[in-house]
Amino acid sequence: MGRVYKRGRVWWVQYYRRGQLFRESSGSALKSAASTLLKRREGDVANGRAPAVQAERTTFDDLAALYVQDYRLNERKSLDTAEAHVVNLKKTLRGCLASDIGTERIHEHITRRRADGRATATINRELTALKRMFSLGARANPPLVSNLPHIPLLKGEKVRQGFFEEEDYRAILTVVPEHVQVAVAIGFWTGLRQGEILGLRWEQVDLERGVIRLEPGTTKNREGREAPLIPEVLERLRRWRHETRARHPTCPWVCHFRGKPITHFRRAWTVGTTRAGLAGKLFHDLRRSAVRNMVQAGIPEVVAMRISGHKTRSVFDRYAIVSSRDLELARTKLTELARDRATVRELLATNTPADSSTVASTVDPEPADRYTATP
Repeated sequence: MGRVYKRGRVWWVQYYRRGQLFRESSGSALKSAASTLLKRREGDVANGRAPAVQAERTTFDDLAALYVQDYRLNERKSLDTAEAHVVNLKKTLRGCLASDIGTERIHEHITRRRADGRATATINRELTALKRMFSLGARANPPLVSNLPHIPLLKGEKVRQGFFEEEDYRAILTVVPEHVQVAVAIGFWTGLRQGEILGLRWEQVDLERGVIRLEPGTTKNREGREAPLIPEVLERLRRWRHETRARHPTCPWVCHFRGKPITHFRRAWTVGTTRAGLAGKLFHDLRRSAVRNMVQAGIPEVVAMRISGHKTRSVFDRYAIVSSRDLELARTKLTELARDRATVRELLATNTPADSSTVASTVDPEPADRYTATP
């Protein structure tokens, strides 16, 4: 049985759970506030729940620390991005109780980031990080939050839609350095991410089987996979390995510059795309192009997803963008269809009724009983 009592000007509550005594301040000089708190705590105990004492004291900073800790414990490669999200969210939510973070606070953050000129996609990534913080807090033991606020993402996010046509791919190969050419060729034909390509070692490239092997734990989703190599890429890799062994015999990296591993090639990429007339293109566009190549080649979607490393259909569909060439092909096909139908109409108009069956059989080779109902 619990009770309320006064200490100084503040009312406190006392209750038991599993034989253990708990005392807690109501933070109020009103006895009614303490009585309400006691009823809530006794209700938690009666329903077998741990009293949400900690949850009511949790701040945004506590959730942010839990979020960053989760990234560190799981050795996620995007830790820097996660920490950047925390910095930006703290400008609005630092010191706020988690229970006070609701629609008003979230709208305040969105308004501030809009004023900073941030894109919808950037704001959505920060809101997704905030969602993750609350989710981790709810899973903690004891829970750090008692309820999860509704955090909707903004609409109107622009999806990147760039990709390389075959001639674009050939053009970029002629203007970038040789160590970048290797990465471009692998990216365009396999769909591997830039980080996965730059981290490749020669031991992961099986030139006999014609595959690249990504070990578990080295990819974004932590799963291993294999990507096939077409003869053109195999030949390029053979030549590059021969040069590497001749000049840098101890270098284990596939993509290297004078024997040293490459972490990025932003300058070479910017200069190359500009010279090729492809300014603004991203290396990630090669990944989109590779997915489209596989779809157009008739590779089953589930196999294409395993090769590229996509986990969900939504992401896969986002990359299967219709190019201008695809649209032109569609226009040509529709034009041919319209022309064929016009020809049929002309034949039907110029032939006698007795000849109509001949015309119909000529233009429609499918059996007539295809459309006959089964008795």
